[in-house]
Amino acid sequence: MLISLQSQVALVTGASSGIGAASAKALAEAGAAVVLNYRSGREAAERLAAEIRDGGGQAIAVKADVSSEAEVEALFAETLSAFGRLDILLANSGMQRDAPTVDMSLDEWNQVLQVNLTGQFLCVRAALRQFAKQGIREEISRAAGKIIQMSSVHQLIPWAGRANYAASKGGLDLLMRSVAQEVGEQRIRVNAIAPGAIRTAINRDATEGEAAEKLLELIPYGRIGDAEDIANAVVWLASDMADYVHGTTLFIDGGMSLYPEFRDNG
Repeated sequence: MLISLQSQVALVTGASSGIGAASAKALAEAGAAVVLNYRSGREAAERLAAEIRDGGGQAIAVKADVSSEAEVEALFAETLSAFGRLDILLANSGMQRDAPTVDMSLDEWNQVLQVNLTGQFLCVRAALRQFAKQGIREEISRAAGKIIQMSSVHQLIPWAGRANYAASKGGLDLLMRSVAQEVGEQRIRVNAIAPGAIRTAINRDATEGEAAEKLLELIPYGRIGDAEDIANAVVWLASDMADYVHGTTLFIDGGMSLYPEFRDNG
């Protein structure tokens, strides 16, 4: 069955590269008008927006730091100014500042939590307010709005040397489920995606050569994921095909969260 997001508007944070860029492109291919948010990758975001428009779609690129309340409000205002409504939020922005806990600075801790957790809260809150204003238009979607929060397998799997990142994703799990419990009766769907090892330009060193061979020991399915693996799930979760999916996290990790190192030591 062909998934269509025609007449819908999607806002994707962190859309200048990697999973965000692949998801924005996939949402546009499904028919949605797309707002590509970026913080520092202006050229890449503008290039992708132009590519979408050249292919017959609708897209704009908007700069905003999701950890800033004022900039998030401006981002949503620009979305509404351009397209008049919002139907889908993909809260994808994230960052890492790795260090052993004993050496981690308060700034390294705060930066990650502010972007990965507070930033998602600010975007989710703004989306909820807009969805409540719009209500349901059955000819567009069975839901009043769809929120997809980008988490990680590390909402479940501890990650030594990255306590700030793991804590942000663990917090995101209960943020998502608490919001879903709160707004489900308004027919606003809230879900999350937890990627495992995904090959992108940013992590090429960790997903190629000898590093890739070692990484594959943690992936029962036997391959490293691509950004398109996540993008396909984003489109499905945003569509009416997933209309009864609410308050859950979809792990897309090739089985990494099965703790494969215990296969022979159970």
